[in-house]
Amino acid sequence: MFTGIITDVGKIQQLEQRGDLRARIGTSYQTDGIDIGASIACDGVCLTVIDLGPGWFDVEISAETVSKTNLDAWAEGRDVNLERALKVGDELGGHIVSGHVDGVAEVVSVRDEGDSTRVRLRAPDALARFIAPKGSVALNGTSLTVNEVEGAEFGINFIPHTKEVTTWGRVDVGDRVNLEIDTLARYVARLAEAG
Repeated sequence: MFTGIITDVGKIQQLEQRGDLRARIGTSYQTDGIDIGASIACDGVCLTVIDLGPGWFDVEISAETVSKTNLDAWAEGRDVNLERALKVGDELGGHIVSGHVDGVAEVVSVRDEGDSTRVRLRAPDALARFIAPKGSVALNGTSLTVNEVEGAEFGINFIPHTKEVTTWGRVDVGDRVNLEIDTLARYVARLAEAG
């Protein structure tokens, strides 16, 4: 379980295909406080730590996960949003995020508005109905508020702080981003269908 509040931007140091994809991610986390088997959200995907050392940790990524996320575009040197799992008593600053990506959205426009940046994305049709104005979504692991929705497209506003402490300061048209729908929105839609 996560909050969507990014606490580090890591860098992919190594990628190796060995049946599953194995990635080494450089981090500023104190890795002596991370256990083997711990969950870390990497660009919003909940991954399990299988090895670690000073300033890095390794994860294995199944073919299923690669096929359902933007991790097929990972390359050495790429920056990734990181968040460690929520602990009991931690502040819940974003919204409840599972790290189970629902699909991939595509950035269709990027426009500066003052110091902020307005980004418009297109969600997969099957997920668009779960996205509502002023609702929450997680994009590449970041908890964000939806500004507006038109069909399958929706807008997000990134303030300077978010752009500085995540990978969102380098967003570009055509980028594919991991999309996790707010769990509450999913249940509300399900209840409406049953009613």
